[in-house]
This record gives sequence, structure tokens and C-alpha cells, in this order.
Amino acid sequence: MNATDRTPADLLGSALAADPGRPLVTFYDDATGERVELSVATFANWVAKTANLLQDELSVEPGDRVALLLPAHWQTAVWLLACASVGVVADVSGEARTADVVVSGPDRLEEARACSGARVAMALRPLGGRFPQVPEGFTDYAVEVPGQGDRFVPYAPVDPEEPALIVAGREFSGAEVVERARAEATELGLTGPGSRILSGLPYDTWDGLNAGLFGPLATGGSVVLCRHPEQAGDGVLDKRVESERVTVIARGTAGR
Repeated sequence: MNATDRTPADLLGSALAADPGRPLVTFYDDATGERVELSVATFANWVAKTANLLQDELSVEPGDRVALLLPAHWQTAVWLLACASVGVVADVSGEARTADVVVSGPDRLEEARACSGARVAMALRPLGGRFPQVPEGFTDYAVEVPGQGDRFVPYAPVDPEEPALIVAGREFSGAEVVERARAEATELGLTGPGSRILSGLPYDTWDGLNAGLFGPLATGGSVVLCRHPEQAGDGVLDKRVESERVTVIARGTAGR
């Protein structure tokens, strides 16, 4: 990856320039049987649309805080990079009451109602499907995002030294996210392009975010992200490791 990359959005831009067609995030939900594979180009397109939604429709500005009440999911990964692209702070499982914007999965909508700013609801259905009925007081992400632009340009350059991420009470600048992801790559077993990590870790800790997104992105690798891996049948994860050509398994992944 490009040594001059200073923010997570920079990492995605370099990945897009290097090999847009390679897999970046492959997502499994072992409670529903869903499998989604996103190439770098497809993932970047979702990020651009989501960043445009944030900047143009939700009117966020650099430094604003977006509470992400979401599980480890491919759409959560999109939101993390969209926030980094705009220059807003992605606060994972953060306090909705004090956030400028809240993004919630279907199981945390009541908690999200405490936000006095914009509220976005995520159905987290297969293929990015929408809610059968939009929750009252929320914008349905699946309804709004398809019409957003496929290219994103921030109104103001993103400062890599400004806060970009809060997880488990710890704040990181964009530069710190990149530096730490690179520094911990070897410990994760990510040895460079072609590395493929399987992670069933939640996104509410740095370790989960690093294994499930930032580490692979920083090293030219890819992730097989598994939600509800504890519900996978006997031998399912072993077969997945083989079929997905996984090179390393994140420590603590359920079912291993």
C-alpha cells in the first residue's frame, strides 16, 4: 500500500488504484445464510454514495460525531469508511443522545431515538434490502443511498490528525488508525497483498475493527467477515476457511 496514506479513506483510494477488482470484504451471516462479496470497486462505490448522503443530505461537517449502533456487518464497514471520507467521527456504539447523527440497526432503534439530530435506520437485510415500513422518525438508508452520487469529493480536505474514530471509549485520529493497523498487521498474521483473514469478532473493540476491516485494508489484504459465527454448524467454518482461501483466523473467532 502507499506509504503516504494518512487516513482510512486514503487506504481505500490506494486499494482502488492498485486492484479495483479484487475482493475486499466477504460477509457471511450464519443466522440467515447470507453471503455477500464486495470487490474494492464495489465497496468504494457504496462508501462514495454513503459519504454523499452524509455530506449533502444529512449536512454533517468535519468534526461532527456519528454514533454507529451497528453490528459487525459489511454495511457497517461502509459507514466507517464513509465517515472517514467526510472527516466526521465514527463513534462505534456511541451515545446517541449527544451525537449529531445516529445510524442504527433494527435492534437498537429505541436507543437511537435519543438522538436529536438526523437518524438513519439500517434494516441489515440481505442484498441491502429496505424496511417493509420505515421506522417512524428515521430515514431508511436502503431507500436513500441508491440515488446518491458514485463519486465523492469532500467540501474540505480531511485532516489526518483530527479525531476519526471512537471505539470502546478510546479516540483515534485518522493517522492513528492507519499507523496502528499497519503496526499490528504482523501480529494479526497479515503479511501483505493476498492475505485473507476470517473474523467473527464484534466491531465494538479495536481488535474487532482491526481484524474485520482496517488491518486488511492497510495491508492490501481482504477479510471474510462472519456475523453470528456461533450459529454455524459443525465444520462450517473449517469448510469456509478452505473455500474462501483464508490465510489466517482472527483470535477469538467463535466456533474455532
